[in-house]
Amino acid sequence: MDITEITRQTLDLRPLRKGPGHKYDHGHALVLSGGAGRSGAARMAARGALRIGAGAVTLGVPPAAQLEVAMQVTAVMLQRVPDGAALTEALKDRRISALCLGPGLGLGDRAYSMVAAALAAPRLVLDADAITILAKDDALRAKLHPGAVLTPHGGEFARLAPDLAEMAKDDRADAKAEAAERAAARLNCVLLLKGPETVIAAPDGRTLRHRATEDRATPWLATAGAGDVLSGFITGLLARGIAPPPEAAALATYLHAEAARAHGPGLIAEDLPELLPQVLRQLGI
Repeated sequence: MDITEITRQTLDLRPLRKGPGHKYDHGHALVLSGGAGRSGAARMAARGALRIGAGAVTLGVPPAAQLEVAMQVTAVMLQRVPDGAALTEALKDRRISALCLGPGLGLGDRAYSMVAAALAAPRLVLDADAITILAKDDALRAKLHPGAVLTPHGGEFARLAPDLAEMAKDDRADAKAEAAERAAARLNCVLLLKGPETVIAAPDGRTLRHRATEDRATPWLATAGAGDVLSGFITGLLARGIAPPPEAAALATYLHAEAARAHGPGLIAEDLPELLPQVLRQLGI
């Protein structure tokens, strides 16, 4: 198994720089929100997509959450997306270049219809509730494709691939990477298995690994919403079209950890997008 370690030296950061053009030249991300009282996760993901350079970001919300979300956002745009049929219609807008769903989405009929419609998008990130829905439905999993990035933590991975769950927890060298690699090939998508050692596996066999351990440990990322921001970072990079999905996921993972290291103790998820400009400046972007 050939694993590429994700470090400053192995990453090409040059595409992060923006050239000339208007906002839609730099991508338009659509992030789907859950209902009233459940929009915070999607709002954090949307903020992450905006901070990482997507030219435009829209939150797709059900009518019941529209007022709640409108009171909390400024640069992020708002669009009513009540169900899967409405999402299918929204995706006809050719300016939308990446889609994110799952954070705070819920597990009801609306959420199921959203996941079913979302799988037609060529570039998308599925996290949290979207992963739980996929884990329960063979027909939906069969529609996954290499432009889709799944970002499970250990528990979600166990639901997606229960036969590989113990291997993913194994402390032996490369066991977690092997589990992620097998799952990515089976699911035909990019799989980012989160943790202090994050593994990104592509269906074509490419495997990347980021170690946030020892002197580069980021224990402050063990806070509610940090994974939602990571999903937003990946979505923003996919929207920009500056790297294939595995490399976009790797770049987002590295920047996510660097933002946490820049803050240190006391970090909360909302801090991460706001730390990104500092990190990018330090990296010479």
